[in-house]
Parts: sequence; structure tokens; C-alpha cells
Amino acid sequence: GKWHMGVNCKTHRDHCHHPLNHGFDYFYGMPFTLVNECQGTDDPELAKSLQDTYWFYTQMIILAVFTLVIGKLANLFPVKWKIIIYLAICGILHFVSWFSSYGFTKYWNCILMRNHDITEQPMNLQKTSSKMLKEAITFIERNKHRPFLLFVSLLHVHTPLITTEKFQGRSRHGLYGDNVEEMDWMVGRLLDVIDKEDLRNTTFIYFASDHGGFLEAHRGNSQLGGWNGIYKGGKGMGGWEGGIRVPGIVRWPGVLPAGTVINEPTSLMDIYPTVVQLAGGAVPQDRVMDGHTLVPLVLGTVQHSRHEFLFHYCGVFLHAVRWHQRDSGTVWKAHYATPVFQPEGSGACYRTGICPCFGDGVTHHDPPLLFNLSQDPSEANPLSADTEPLFATVLRRIRRAVEEHRKTLTPVPQQLSPYNNIWKPWLQPCCGTFPFCWCQEENNKA
Repeated sequence: GKWHMGVNCKTHRDHCHHPLNHGFDYFYGMPFTLVNECQGTDDPELAKSLQDTYWFYTQMIILAVFTLVIGKLANLFPVKWKIIIYLAICGILHFVSWFSSYGFTKYWNCILMRNHDITEQPMNLQKTSSKMLKEAITFIERNKHRPFLLFVSLLHVHTPLITTEKFQGRSRHGLYGDNVEEMDWMVGRLLDVIDKEDLRNTTFIYFASDHGGFLEAHRGNSQLGGWNGIYKGGKGMGGWEGGIRVPGIVRWPGVLPAGTVINEPTSLMDIYPTVVQLAGGAVPQDRVMDGHTLVPLVLGTVQHSRHEFLFHYCGVFLHAVRWHQRDSGTVWKAHYATPVFQPEGSGACYRTGICPCFGDGVTHHDPPLLFNLSQDPSEANPLSADTEPLFATVLRRIRRAVEEHRKTLTPVPQQLSPYNNIWKPWLQPCCGTFPFCWCQEENNKA
């Protein structure tokens, strides 16, 4: 399915970010993310958000190059030609990225791969979901006589909400509802195969989402990104419940009793140590692991999650901290920064398309906004020293937890830096002769 971690580091064939270089033995899916351009829509997503940025940097770099060249030739100030050439190359790259955003996005970003080979470029979105489902089913059938880990990252319910004709109009909740219906059917097909192959009682299944509804996703008056009910905020927000509170459903017949509800805070970071324990392995001991195995919790051998604190980031910025106070069962949350909604009170950033993590797009709070999620899950009533006797005590304990947490962090290169997000032709996966990158799986087989 959707890998969304990229492919290459230094050359177009090094595949350093590829799943096969990160523990997986087989891969079929998208190495990048799903954007509206993959559907050939008139409402571009990636291009729209990048075009202005690329054009601004292009102009600034070109202006700097001209200034340096004139200064060099006129002996106004010393500067090495090497620096000027380097800046000129950066300017050309930004210009090419800006130019390519007007039409090449579909060919260069909408790619299907099987292991290290590109099978479709651009991919046919109408057929992609059925192909991924078929791959998952054949994987189960191929590995049914031995232990296996199958990770299925569906393209549903992600914009542009590709839904086959069979499911269009099925839901009372528009295209998003149709997409949910089709996803439900696909998950059901996979469970049917597990049952049919007599793997039902020996297979641990975990279903979850990576974030809450994308409230800003609209087409006309139609909301395309889901709905978060009573919870405030949505996708891309580092703290509000609507962006981070997601479903978590576990199935393991014969081991876990059906219908059990566990009211404890867990995290998607817990999947890794859970899978490692189930496989009989041990997590690395040379680093701090932020996740904890879920096995004791779902088996009922412990009553409480090991997550006393959860730290909610937006990019590299800590926006909120959740404290599950074990002795009282109360769940507190302190917001250090919150996005500035547009329009105010709307619960989303409709003007920018998604909320920023820093700068003028956020409001910093000192003291932090404090909520008692046990009584106020919609985060509607911030507490104060006047309304909550434990206000100062809770914030002091959370502050100490943040200090302890920060000691465990190791700085890493910025994944979302401008350089890392600029398009680099020499890293572009291509199944033809660059820049003519297009192929279809049927043609490859032929």
C-alpha cells in the first residue's frame, strides 16, 4: 500500500528509503503519498502548495546570483566563482521544480512499485485498490504455512477518495462515506481469506488510522476529509483530539474475548514492540523506545497502559502533552501551542488547507491551556487556577515530564527542510528514459 517514506538518497537506484531496506521482504504499492494530481483532477494538491514557494525561492536565488556576479566583475566584493555556481544550480533546481509542478507531478509522484521495480508510472488509480487487495490476498495464501507479517496501508480514506463504480452512491454520507464502505469491504475480504485458510485463531489483527479527519478537504460544498464528531481539530494538528484520537481495533479469536473495550491511552508507536513480542523477538536495547507492547494490556494481565505521558508533536515542535494520572484515572492535557483556525472558531485552517506548526500560524500559551479530558473530551473548557485546585500541581508535573522526555531525544537531520523537499531529478524513480517516465505493468510483462 501507501509507503509514503520515499525511495532514494543519493542516486535514482540506491533505494535507501525503500521498504526492502527497512526489514520488509516484499513490497507492492506507492513509495510516495496519494495526491489529487494522481487522479488528473482540476483541483491540484501538491502543485498548489508548492508552486508559490518554489517560485519565491527561484526569484530570490536568481537575484542573489546576479548581485554576486555583478559584484565579482566590478570588484565590489570578493566572492568565489564556486559559490556563485552553487547558487545558480540551486536556482535552476528550484525553477525546474516550479515548472514541473504544472503538469509532471502525476508522472513523477504517482508510481506503483513491486519490490524494486516500477510497474506503473503513472498508476491507474481506478485499478490500484483492487490490485493491492489481490496482492495482499495472494501474500496470505503464499505464506499461510509459516509465520508472516502483512502490513496493508490502504489508499482509502485518503483524498482524492478514489472509489470504484460498484460503491459509488452506496452511502448516505457522500463520496467519503462511499470510500469508507469500500474500505470496509476490502478489510472484510482480507478477514475472509484469513478465515478460509484456517488462520483465524492464530492471527493477530490490528486496525487503526494514522490521524483524524482532514477537515479542510473540500470540493465545493462537499466535505471530503471525514468528520471528527465532538473532538476539536483534525489532520496535521499536533495537539487537538480530533487530529490524534483514532480507532484502534484488535481481533485475535481464541485468545482475546470479543467485545472487550480497553479505555487506556495507547499509540501507533506501540505496534512495533507488540509485533516484536508476538514474533518472539526483543526490541533494541541501545536506544529509548517510545512505544510499549500492547500484549499484556489486550490479554488483561495488566490493567493500565505503560504510557503515563504522551507527547504530541507538530513537525519538530511539541504542541501538547497528555498525562494519564494513574492513581486517579484522570487524563489531563496541556497545550503549549495551538493552530490559529481560519476562520476563527472553525476548528480547521480552511485558508491554508492544513494548519502550520510554527510561526504566525500558531498561538503559544504560557501558562499552557489545560484540559481535563476525562470530563471534557471536546476540549471546550480550559481550566485555570480559579476553576481547578490541582492546576499548578498538574502543570508542574507535566513540565517535569517534558524535561525528562527531552533528555531522551537525539537530534536528527530535518526531514521537512526546504532542501529535503525540493524535487531532485537525479533521485527521481523512472521506468523509462528520464524525463520520459511512463510504463504500465501489462507492457512490462509483455
